[in-house]
Amino acid sequence: MRRLIALVCIGVSSVGLSSCGVVPSSDDKPSANASIEQLERRIIQLEQELQALRSPAGDPDSKTPAGPLRSLTLRIGTEDDRLRMYWADGQTSNLICSEEGKGVWACG
Repeated sequence: MRRLIALVCIGVSSVGLSSCGVVPSSDDKPSANASIEQLERRIIQLEQELQALRSPAGDPDSKTPAGPLRSLTLRIGTEDDRLRMYWADGQTSNLICSEEGKGVWACG
């Protein structure tokens, strides 16, 4: 009986130990390298997407000038009610404004 228990313990121990330290064979190295390269490409792609979200220019097709605003001017009660934006690079943009209610204006 003791012999049987000892054999079972040795068998379980050897199975447990052999699964702990799995070393990839030389056949697995090319696929591991390919996986690493694929992960590196994905990281580069994600970094580029993150940079695009952080950039002040935003969408390159946007009509909004790149860079910070220098000042704003709001004209109300005239023929052309508008919010004019003066950009740091010298450009201007206009948003048409309309009265939405008493004292409430919407521009855009």
